[in-house]
Amino acid sequence: MKANVGSIDRVLRVIAGVAIVGLFFLLEGNLRWLGLIGLVPIFTGLFGFCPAYSLFGFSTCPLERKSG
Repeated sequence: MKANVGSIDRVLRVIAGVAIVGLFFLLEGNLRWLGLIGLVPIFTGLFGFCPAYSLFGFSTCPLERKSG
């Protein structure tokens, strides 16, 4: 897995993911489980790899853009 998520994109993903996971604690009933969707941007931000970016050939990582 080559990194395809740049540093600014990674930070924004983690922040957005934490905010979405926060919904798990704010919502009630079955809707609260939607907050777990926030784990996806957290993990893609921490690992620096996004499968959707790879699928579409997109990259925000400056090192990867120069070599491709």
